Amino acid sequence: MKHGAVYIITNKHHTTLYTGVTSNLFVRIRQHRQKHYPKSFSAQYNLNKLVYYRYFDGIMAAIIEEKRLKAGSRRQKLDLIQSMNPGWRDLFERISPY
Repeated sequence: MKHGAVYIITNKHHTTLYTGVTSNLFVRIRQHRQKHYPKSFSAQYNLNKLVYYRYFDGIMAAIIEEKRLKAGSRRQKLDLIQSMNPGWRDLFERISPY
């Protein structure tokens, strides 16, 4: 079974949020940070700060959660981030395999 993760990234001033899903959180966040896809939403808005993530046992569970989060309001996402990461620290170092 392939594992999955849901994540939220933002920019320096926390004005824009992006919710995503992936089977490899470290690689995906590194892609966002390096602007691997230069025309992507995250690259255009300089979204490279990981402020929320949650792992799931299966990728389908992660996809379902991503859709639920995307359907929710901005306020719900802000509350979720605040509950896990009240200081809005960049959590990338937490997920680094090094």
